[in-house]
Amino acid sequence: MARPRTRPPRVAVSLGDPSGIGPEVVGGALRALRGEVEPLLFGDARVLGRELADAGLPLLAPGEPLPPGGAFVGVTRLPDAALRPGRPGPAGGAAQLAYLEAALAAVTRGDAAALVTAPVSKAQVARVQPGFVGHTEWLEARTGARRSVMMLAGSRLRVALVTNHVAMRRLPRLLTPARIAETIAVTHRALRDDFGLARPRLALAALNPHAGEEGAFGDEEDRLLRPALALAAARGARAAGPFPADSVFFRAARGEFDAVVALYHDQGLIPVKLLDALLGDAAVNVTLGLPLVRTSPDHGVAYDIAGKGRASPDSMIAAMRLAARIAGVRARRATR
Repeated sequence: MARPRTRPPRVAVSLGDPSGIGPEVVGGALRALRGEVEPLLFGDARVLGRELADAGLPLLAPGEPLPPGGAFVGVTRLPDAALRPGRPGPAGGAAQLAYLEAALAAVTRGDAAALVTAPVSKAQVARVQPGFVGHTEWLEARTGARRSVMMLAGSRLRVALVTNHVAMRRLPRLLTPARIAETIAVTHRALRDDFGLARPRLALAALNPHAGEEGAFGDEEDRLLRPALALAAARGARAAGPFPADSVFFRAARGEFDAVVALYHDQGLIPVKLLDALLGDAAVNVTLGLPLVRTSPDHGVAYDIAGKGRASPDSMIAAMRLAARIAGVRARRATR
């Protein structure tokens, strides 16, 4: 007797900046993932007209009942001036935030199992919502999560960040043993529960050259990082290190560690994006520590190539696949 076919997970997707490459990479992902996920898109239908027709997605107004399968919810009806590729305008900033709000509400209601966010312009959104610095921080505040962690996950390298979008001058105040330990703990738990690694192997990147060289180049390794490792271990989340940042990432990329905990944005994201650019290792931005599943491609709005047919959908494809996979893992765990 044939087993009944299970429906693919429904994934809510916010379309991001209508003047950026979000619509292009979402369109490419729709073509690549047909049958793998049920997309529930939130945006402006005018920027995805052909892709919607090709995917057979019905266009709905906000609040309309959802049919089985995928759908597109038309949140805005933007003027032509707001839809010009590479030329953002004031209406686009408000639209990006509206798409994100609608997609998050769908996941919160249970209409979708995961959230995938196409790139937004932080500067454009901040004009509408002052203080907006990124999806990760916004979602942490909106969901009431105690601590969220940004992780970039590729097939060769995973990197979690202690600090995200902050000025370098603020690092001395933010890099505390408690914050570092909590980042290690959140990352350990996510790798175990969402990625299926029974005993995650974590490494902590050092702050100073040569991990401080026994104090010759700074004392942060002894004063902050080693106490953080002890705090994390006491919570059952062991990590090795601190290791010099000029070697720990390639050690992880060749399989010695399952993830590296980096201390600040560029320390961790440069190696991930280098592998992506040189080797085609499409990485995914995953927000750890939230009560919901959220992923995103590992790139920005890319105004310089928007509308030119040059944007690769690979990271968006990987983001939607990973969101669906983690949602499936959580659903199975909830039924045990």
